[in-house]
Amino acid sequence: MSFGDPNNPYAQGQQGGQQGQPGYGYPQQAPQGVPPQGQQPGYGYPQAPPVQQQYGGYPGMPQEMPGGVKAARVMLYVIAGFQVIGAILFGLTAVTLSAAKDEPSLRNDVQFQELADMSSGALWGGTVLVLLWGVLAIFLAVKFGSGGNGIRITTIVFGAITALLGIYPFILVGLVHTVLAVLIIVFLAKSDGGQWFNRQRA
Repeated sequence: MSFGDPNNPYAQGQQGGQQGQPGYGYPQQAPQGVPPQGQQPGYGYPQAPPVQQQYGGYPGMPQEMPGGVKAARVMLYVIAGFQVIGAILFGLTAVTLSAAKDEPSLRNDVQFQELADMSSGALWGGTVLVLLWGVLAIFLAVKFGSGGNGIRITTIVFGAITALLGIYPFILVGLVHTVLAVLIIVFLAKSDGGQWFNRQRA
């Protein structure tokens, strides 16, 4: 029996022992808890799916109205309040002008009567427009909870027109309107505002 015989299993085991390899003819076994060579831990087990941040049941969408959108909504209500005050002032001015027409000293003043009629008609028309603008502001604010991107775009256009009207011709009383309108545009143009109005609905 030769240790160099390749067909002798004992000779191979002895050679393995001389080389410091355990087994003496038996295949080397990995220790417990160590995966076999060529395999990575975790194979054979299902991997957990990636976690997605969800808001309100829809991935990536806000669960509740963002703070900027809430602020824009409050500003719409403030603008509506100012519109109501403006409508009252327009109406009172029109009533006062109509009463002035009946003054005895002014009844025969044709030029004043014509100017009073025109001014009174313009004031009443302005009263209606100012009041309707306030109603539109309230409508848009109410729709913030359920409206889609169309409400967002309409509100941005509303803010732009309000800001322009606040600069001219109502600059003396429209400065607050202009500031509020610009802030509304900024808040709704932000990414969280777009996500809120573009969110999926049940």
